[in-house]
Amino acid sequence: MSEQGGKRTTARKHIHADPGSGHLSDAQLRYLRSGLDQPGGKLPLFDDEGREFNARTIQSCVERGWAEPWFANPVKPGWLVCKLTDAGRALLAGGK
Repeated sequence: MSEQGGKRTTARKHIHADPGSGHLSDAQLRYLRSGLDQPGGKLPLFDDEGREFNARTIQSCVERGWAEPWFANPVKPGWLVCKLTDAGRALLAGGK
């Protein structure tokens, strides 16, 4: 956080992804990193504080090829259960 003209600002870190896919947002970064230590790269539905990851965040990661659907959830069909792709792992490895 810094002071600019009497206003507080928060610096946002963005990792550059493929040129055609834009920036990796903080929310996408948190979501993708959550699968690094999971068996098979499974991406959880909830963060460490028990909050559900935003469906738009999950969908945007799938659309960019950083995550892929893993299986259908019979209990909650609206929940998209995904896993990291090789492209997602490479993106995270390059962004450290």
